[in-house]
Amino acid sequence: MQSSIRYLGILGISLMLAAGPVLATEVEDEERAVERQQETDHPAPTKPAHAVQSEDGDVASEPQPQQTALALLNRTVEPGSFATLHWTPDQSFASIATPVPVLVAHGTKPGPLLCLTAAIHGDELNGIEMVRRLMYELEPDQLAGTVIGVPIVNLDGFRNGSRYLSDRRDLNRYFPGTRKGSAAARVAHSLYSNIVSHCDYLVDLHTGSQKRVNLPQLRADLDNPDVVAFAKHFGGMTVLHSPGVAGMLRDAAVKDGIISVTMEAGGPNRLEPQAVNYGLQAMETLLENLKMRKASRFWSAPQPVFFESEWIRAAQGGILLSEVKLNDKVKKGEILGTVTDPISNTGSAIIAPYDGRVLGMAVNQVVHAGFAAFRIGEVKSTEEVEAQAEKASKEKTQGHPGPEEDSGDSNEAEPHSAGHPRDSSNVAVVDAPEDPDDTTE
Repeated sequence: MQSSIRYLGILGISLMLAAGPVLATEVEDEERAVERQQETDHPAPTKPAHAVQSEDGDVASEPQPQQTALALLNRTVEPGSFATLHWTPDQSFASIATPVPVLVAHGTKPGPLLCLTAAIHGDELNGIEMVRRLMYELEPDQLAGTVIGVPIVNLDGFRNGSRYLSDRRDLNRYFPGTRKGSAAARVAHSLYSNIVSHCDYLVDLHTGSQKRVNLPQLRADLDNPDVVAFAKHFGGMTVLHSPGVAGMLRDAAVKDGIISVTMEAGGPNRLEPQAVNYGLQAMETLLENLKMRKASRFWSAPQPVFFESEWIRAAQGGILLSEVKLNDKVKKGEILGTVTDPISNTGSAIIAPYDGRVLGMAVNQVVHAGFAAFRIGEVKSTEEVEAQAEKASKEKTQGHPGPEEDSGDSNEAEPHSAGHPRDSSNVAVVDAPEDPDDTTE
């Protein structure tokens, strides 16, 4: 009966979705970018770093304390119970504000506090369903630690079928937020200080943006050894090295000592059962590996890791027709798709710049020159990734510049040459650095 009541509660959340998507620009305008840079007052308090559990589950030599009640959002959740709390971001008229539901499963045994956030972009539905399914299959009396799920962070965007907040800002560019900044900065600060700051671990759930779909994958800073260890707990899910961009929730959390990854799966404005099942299995495996509960299904297959990846952009405008699918292996010089002008019947090929795998791609559509069409990744072994993380950690400790600092470049690697015999004017080019507003979480 209790599970049925919970299910009806979250079903009520889903019924708030209304028709009529709101159009939004792909990139913030200059005024908003400058405004965001100026919002540096009242930073969120820092947290001490957390240690990832070892393979045998030990996290400390001292004995674990008994589980206590959890104080969150002006409520107290007793051990062994499930609760629906409410978070009210400081954004709208107080008299008509709609609280955002927050689901909490508080175990009977001590353990980590894991947070799950979904729909920071209101048009990303797969993460909402992942959180619903995982939270309502948990049994708090058999759980060690606590799982906090926020199925719909951006309630305004969710109602409108829009990626953005009602002020047309991308919420995932404003964390950890400020108390006195723009509406987006205040919402970010409220979520971060009231919920995220309590976490030991964070999984932020997303999909592709702007009519793009992503292979189910983790985005993680693989220069951070703790994040590398955490990412391994998800079983066979693909991992993509992505240090993050300032303002992203994941980036703010990692800098604050909260071990975090982003999970990307599928595309926006639709619910994809295969992507949802894939992500759910990965999170069930995570809970097993964190010693929080026994999983109903366990994923032990080795995961492919992509330490380098690039978005390849269209060289001209026209109609995009893809010749590859997600997860396809491609060879250098292979045609990924074509862009054709429907009036002049002239076109250009989008060429793979190196051997790799298709990690993300745009759906067939009308595109403009410069549109990010295919993301190609180069696979690395687990040993190579761990060695890179150890090297980066030592360089950081010793104060030596890392690869990005030394080269003066941003997060992405140098662009690769297309290396194809076609006229370069008819070949799409690899983009670096990646545009954070149209191709990332």
